[in-house]
Amino acid sequence: MAVEVDISEFRRLDLRIGRVIEAERVKGTDRLIKLQVDFGGIKKQALAGLGHIYEPEHFIGKVFAFVFNLKPKKIRGEVSECMILAATATEDNIAPLIPEKPVPEGTPIT
Repeated sequence: MAVEVDISEFRRLDLRIGRVIEAERVKGTDRLIKLQVDFGGIKKQALAGLGHIYEPEHFIGKVFAFVFNLKPKKIRGEVSECMILAATATEDNIAPLIPEKPVPEGTPIT
């Protein structure tokens, strides 16, 4: 059962649209992809466990939804500063979320 949150808790999340400007596999892993993301002049790094489904090139130049204010975490020697949002149907059926219409990098998700 999902935990219910009130609107004030939800608003603590800073969700934004970011454009992936670089992507590469994290050395020594099959699943981790390192993404350099532009949020309209602010750049952050994300680590995504999607390498078993997508090649890094799949992400370059595309916009996706991200958690912008994620507490940084070090994974396999790399720091993840934000997180790509994705719908997960199964282990091999994961779809990163994209906006329906073009919007600028850094656009808030409300």
